[in-house]
Amino acid sequence: MAPAAAFPGRIGAVARYNGRQLATSAQWLARSREHTNYTYDLAPLNLSHLAWFVADVASTSVGQARAMIDEIGSNAELVGHLRAAAAGSPRRGLTDLDVRLGRRVGWYALVRLLKPDQVVETGTDKGLGTCVLAAAILANGTGRVTTVDINPDSGSLITAPYSDVVDRRLGDSVATIGELGDIDFFLHDSDHSPSHEAAELVAVAPHLSAKAVVLSDNAHATDELAQWAEAQGWRFAFFCERPTGHWYPGGGIGIATRPR
Repeated sequence: MAPAAAFPGRIGAVARYNGRQLATSAQWLARSREHTNYTYDLAPLNLSHLAWFVADVASTSVGQARAMIDEIGSNAELVGHLRAAAAGSPRRGLTDLDVRLGRRVGWYALVRLLKPDQVVETGTDKGLGTCVLAAAILANGTGRVTTVDINPDSGSLITAPYSDVVDRRLGDSVATIGELGDIDFFLHDSDHSPSHEAAELVAVAPHLSAKAVVLSDNAHATDELAQWAEAQGWRFAFFCERPTGHWYPGGGIGIATRPR
Protein backbone atom coordinates (compact mmCIF):
# COMPACT_ATOMS: atom_id res chain seq x y z
CA MET A 1 0.00 0.00 0.00
CA ALA A 2 2.90 2.37 0.71
CA PRO A 3 3.92 2.96 -2.94
CA ALA A 4 0.32 3.68 -3.90
CA ALA A 5 -0.15 6.08 -1.00
CA ALA A 6 3.09 7.92 -1.84
CA PHE A 7 2.36 8.17 -5.57
CA PRO A 8 0.36 11.46 -5.50
CA GLY A 9 3.18 13.19 -3.62
CA ARG A 10 5.79 11.76 -5.94
CA ILE A 11 3.95 12.79 -9.07
CA GLY A 12 3.44 16.25 -7.58
CA ALA A 13 7.18 16.65 -6.98
CA VAL A 14 7.96 15.59 -10.55
CA ALA A 15 5.28 17.91 -11.96
CA ARG A 16 6.61 20.91 -10.02
CA TYR A 17 10.16 20.27 -11.20
CA ASN A 18 9.18 19.69 -14.82
CA GLY A 19 6.88 22.70 -14.72
CA ARG A 20 9.75 24.95 -13.70
CA GLN A 21 11.92 23.48 -16.46
CA LEU A 22 9.20 24.02 -19.07
CA ALA A 23 8.69 27.61 -17.97
CA THR A 24 12.44 28.32 -18.14
CA SER A 25 12.65 26.67 -21.57
CA ALA A 26 9.70 28.68 -22.92
CA GLN A 27 11.26 31.95 -21.70
CA TRP A 28 14.56 31.06 -23.37
CA LEU A 29 12.86 30.20 -26.67
CA ALA A 30 11.10 33.56 -26.64
CA ARG A 31 14.03 35.73 -25.56
CA SER A 32 17.27 34.13 -26.76
CA ARG A 33 18.72 34.03 -30.27
CA GLU A 34 21.34 31.37 -29.54
CA HIS A 35 21.28 28.02 -31.30
CA THR A 36 24.51 26.52 -29.94
CA ASN A 37 27.27 27.33 -27.42
CA TYR A 38 24.62 28.54 -24.99
CA THR A 39 25.56 31.30 -22.56
CA TYR A 40 24.26 31.75 -19.02
CA ASP A 41 25.26 32.94 -15.57
CA LEU A 42 26.29 30.56 -12.83
CA ALA A 43 24.31 30.19 -9.63
CA PRO A 44 25.89 32.05 -6.67
CA LEU A 45 26.73 28.84 -4.79
CA ASN A 46 28.26 27.43 -7.98
CA LEU A 47 30.49 30.51 -8.27
CA SER A 48 31.59 29.97 -4.68
CA HIS A 49 32.54 26.39 -5.51
CA LEU A 50 34.36 27.60 -8.64
CA ALA A 51 36.54 29.85 -6.48
CA TRP A 52 37.65 26.86 -4.41
CA PHE A 53 38.31 24.86 -7.60
CA VAL A 54 40.46 27.64 -9.07
CA ALA A 55 42.32 28.13 -5.79
CA ASP A 56 43.25 24.44 -5.65
CA VAL A 57 44.42 24.32 -9.27
CA ALA A 58 46.45 27.54 -8.96
CA SER A 59 47.79 26.69 -5.48
CA THR A 60 46.59 29.98 -4.06
CA SER A 61 44.10 31.20 -1.47
CA VAL A 62 40.38 31.08 -2.13
CA GLY A 63 40.38 34.83 -1.49
CA GLN A 64 42.73 35.39 -4.41
CA ALA A 65 40.65 33.13 -6.64
CA ARG A 66 37.46 34.88 -5.58
CA ALA A 67 39.04 38.27 -6.32
CA MET A 68 39.81 37.20 -9.90
CA ILE A 69 36.26 35.92 -10.40
CA ASP A 70 34.90 39.20 -9.05
CA GLU A 71 37.29 41.09 -11.34
CA ILE A 72 35.91 39.58 -14.52
CA GLY A 73 32.39 39.90 -13.17
CA SER A 74 32.81 43.67 -12.88
CA ASN A 75 34.73 44.23 -16.13
CA ALA A 76 32.48 46.84 -17.74
CA GLU A 77 34.93 47.41 -20.61
CA LEU A 78 34.75 43.76 -21.68
CA VAL A 79 30.95 43.67 -21.37
CA GLY A 80 30.61 46.84 -23.44
CA HIS A 81 32.98 45.50 -26.08
CA LEU A 82 31.13 42.19 -26.38
CA ARG A 83 27.74 43.88 -26.65
CA ALA A 84 28.93 46.30 -29.32
CA ALA A 85 30.74 43.59 -31.28
CA ALA A 86 27.71 41.29 -31.13
CA ALA A 87 25.38 44.07 -32.30
CA GLY A 88 27.62 44.76 -35.30
CA SER A 89 28.41 41.14 -36.09
CA PRO A 90 27.17 39.39 -39.24
CA ARG A 91 26.03 36.66 -36.82
CA ARG A 92 24.00 39.05 -34.66
CA GLY A 93 20.83 37.15 -35.53
CA LEU A 94 22.22 34.17 -33.60
CA THR A 95 23.94 36.09 -30.80
CA ASP A 96 22.46 37.42 -27.56
CA LEU A 97 23.46 40.95 -26.56
CA ASP A 98 23.33 40.08 -22.85
CA VAL A 99 26.82 39.02 -21.77
CA ARG A 100 26.81 35.81 -19.72
CA LEU A 101 30.17 34.12 -19.24
CA GLY A 102 29.38 30.93 -17.29
CA ARG A 103 32.44 28.73 -16.74
CA ARG A 104 34.58 31.19 -18.72
CA VAL A 105 35.02 33.22 -15.55
CA GLY A 106 37.04 30.23 -14.34
CA TRP A 107 39.22 30.38 -17.45
CA TYR A 108 39.83 34.06 -16.75
CA ALA A 109 40.72 33.49 -13.10
CA LEU A 110 43.12 30.67 -13.98
CA VAL A 111 44.96 32.74 -16.60
CA ARG A 112 45.20 35.67 -14.19
CA LEU A 113 46.66 33.50 -11.44
CA LEU A 114 48.86 31.15 -13.50
CA LYS A 115 50.15 33.93 -15.81
CA PRO A 116 50.87 31.79 -18.90
CA ASP A 117 52.97 33.21 -21.72
CA GLN A 118 51.28 31.15 -24.44
CA VAL A 119 47.54 30.34 -24.28
CA VAL A 120 46.19 28.08 -27.03
CA GLU A 121 42.47 27.63 -27.62
CA THR A 122 41.08 25.25 -30.23
CA GLY A 123 37.60 26.17 -31.42
CA THR A 124 37.04 29.91 -31.75
CA ASP A 125 33.35 30.08 -32.73
CA LYS A 126 32.19 33.70 -32.21
CA GLY A 127 35.20 34.44 -30.01
CA LEU A 128 33.50 34.96 -26.63
CA GLY A 129 35.93 32.69 -24.80
CA THR A 130 38.85 34.12 -26.77
CA CYS A 131 37.99 37.64 -25.61
CA VAL A 132 37.75 36.45 -22.00
CA LEU A 133 41.19 34.83 -22.25
CA ALA A 134 42.57 37.95 -23.96
CA ALA A 135 41.13 40.15 -21.19
CA ALA A 136 43.09 38.09 -18.65
CA ILE A 137 46.27 38.39 -20.72
CA LEU A 138 45.81 42.16 -20.97
CA ALA A 139 45.29 42.39 -17.21
CA ASN A 140 48.48 40.36 -16.67
CA GLY A 141 50.42 42.67 -18.97
CA THR A 142 52.17 39.77 -20.70
CA GLY A 143 51.39 36.76 -22.88
CA ARG A 144 49.40 35.97 -26.02
CA VAL A 145 46.40 33.88 -27.05
CA THR A 146 46.42 31.69 -30.15
CA THR A 147 42.95 30.56 -31.23
CA VAL A 148 42.42 27.94 -33.94
CA ASP A 149 39.30 27.22 -36.01
CA ILE A 150 38.50 25.70 -39.38
CA ASN A 151 35.65 28.17 -40.01
CA PRO A 152 36.80 31.34 -41.81
CA ASP A 153 33.76 33.19 -40.42
CA SER A 154 34.69 32.50 -36.80
CA GLY A 155 35.92 35.12 -34.38
CA SER A 156 33.42 37.89 -35.08
CA LEU A 157 33.73 39.24 -31.52
CA ILE A 158 37.54 39.49 -31.58
CA THR A 159 38.38 43.11 -32.30
CA ALA A 160 40.62 45.68 -30.61
CA PRO A 161 41.79 45.91 -27.92
CA TYR A 162 41.45 42.15 -27.42
CA SER A 163 42.66 41.31 -30.91
CA ASP A 164 45.93 43.05 -30.01
CA VAL A 165 47.00 40.00 -27.99
CA VAL A 166 45.30 37.32 -30.12
CA ASP A 167 46.77 35.35 -33.01
CA ARG A 168 44.03 33.76 -35.10
CA ARG A 169 44.91 30.59 -37.00
CA LEU A 170 42.67 29.05 -39.66
CA GLY A 171 42.95 25.32 -40.20
CA ASP A 172 42.83 21.90 -38.62
CA SER A 173 43.61 22.11 -34.91
CA VAL A 174 45.65 18.90 -34.72
CA ALA A 175 47.94 20.00 -37.55
CA THR A 176 48.20 23.56 -36.26
CA ILE A 177 49.20 22.54 -32.73
CA GLY A 178 52.36 21.01 -34.15
CA GLU A 179 53.37 24.39 -35.61
CA LEU A 180 53.27 26.21 -32.26
CA GLY A 181 56.03 26.61 -29.71
CA ASP A 182 55.85 25.92 -25.99
CA ILE A 183 52.29 26.02 -24.65
CA ASP A 184 51.53 27.00 -21.06
CA PHE A 185 47.71 26.90 -21.12
CA PHE A 186 45.86 24.63 -23.56
CA LEU A 187 42.08 24.60 -23.98
CA HIS A 188 40.28 22.02 -26.10
CA ASP A 189 37.02 23.57 -27.31
CA SER A 190 36.79 22.45 -30.94
CA ASP A 191 35.24 19.28 -32.41
CA HIS A 192 33.95 17.50 -29.32
CA SER A 193 34.05 13.97 -30.68
CA PRO A 194 36.14 11.75 -28.38
CA SER A 195 38.48 10.81 -31.22
CA HIS A 196 39.27 14.43 -32.09
CA GLU A 197 39.73 15.44 -28.47
CA ALA A 198 42.12 12.52 -28.00
CA ALA A 199 44.02 13.49 -31.16
CA GLU A 200 44.48 17.06 -29.90
CA LEU A 201 45.81 15.79 -26.58
CA VAL A 202 48.32 13.55 -28.35
CA ALA A 203 49.37 16.45 -30.58
CA VAL A 204 49.81 18.95 -27.74
CA ALA A 205 51.72 16.72 -25.33
CA PRO A 206 55.23 17.35 -26.81
CA HIS A 207 54.64 21.11 -26.78
CA LEU A 208 53.60 21.55 -23.14
CA SER A 209 55.89 23.69 -21.01
CA ALA A 210 57.00 22.80 -17.50
CA LYS A 211 54.21 24.95 -16.03
CA ALA A 212 51.49 23.88 -18.48
CA VAL A 213 47.88 23.09 -17.66
CA VAL A 214 45.48 21.35 -20.05
CA LEU A 215 41.75 22.11 -20.07
CA SER A 216 38.86 20.43 -21.84
CA ASP A 217 35.51 22.07 -22.47
CA ASN A 218 34.13 18.60 -23.12
CA ALA A 219 34.99 16.82 -19.88
CA HIS A 220 31.33 16.68 -18.84
CA ALA A 221 30.69 14.42 -21.85
CA THR A 222 33.88 12.35 -22.29
CA ASP A 223 36.71 11.04 -20.12
CA GLU A 224 39.41 11.64 -22.74
CA LEU A 225 41.25 14.24 -20.65
CA ALA A 226 40.99 12.14 -17.50
CA GLN A 227 42.40 9.12 -19.34
CA TRP A 228 45.17 11.23 -20.84
CA ALA A 229 46.07 12.68 -17.44
CA GLU A 230 46.24 9.23 -15.86
CA ALA A 231 48.47 7.93 -18.66
CA GLN A 232 50.77 10.96 -18.26
CA GLY A 233 50.89 10.63 -14.48
CA TRP A 234 49.17 14.01 -14.13
CA ARG A 235 46.38 15.13 -11.79
CA PHE A 236 42.80 15.61 -13.03
CA ALA A 237 39.94 17.64 -11.60
CA PHE A 238 36.50 18.66 -12.82
CA PHE A 239 34.24 21.61 -12.04
CA CYS A 240 30.55 21.05 -12.82
CA GLU A 241 28.50 24.06 -13.89
CA ARG A 242 25.12 24.91 -12.38
CA PRO A 243 23.50 27.57 -14.63
CA THR A 244 20.84 29.87 -13.26
CA GLY A 245 17.73 30.77 -15.25
CA HIS A 246 18.54 28.46 -18.16
CA TRP A 247 17.17 25.13 -19.34
CA TYR A 248 20.63 23.74 -20.24
CA PRO A 249 22.07 21.69 -17.34
CA GLY A 250 25.58 23.06 -17.90
CA GLY A 251 28.98 21.77 -18.88
CA GLY A 252 32.12 22.28 -16.84
CA ILE A 253 35.88 22.64 -16.70
CA GLY A 254 38.05 19.56 -16.90
CA ILE A 255 41.70 20.27 -16.11
CA ALA A 256 44.90 18.26 -16.02
CA THR A 257 47.92 19.53 -14.11
CA ARG A 258 51.36 18.14 -13.45
CA PRO A 259 51.86 16.28 -10.15
CA ARG A 260 52.85 18.47 -7.22
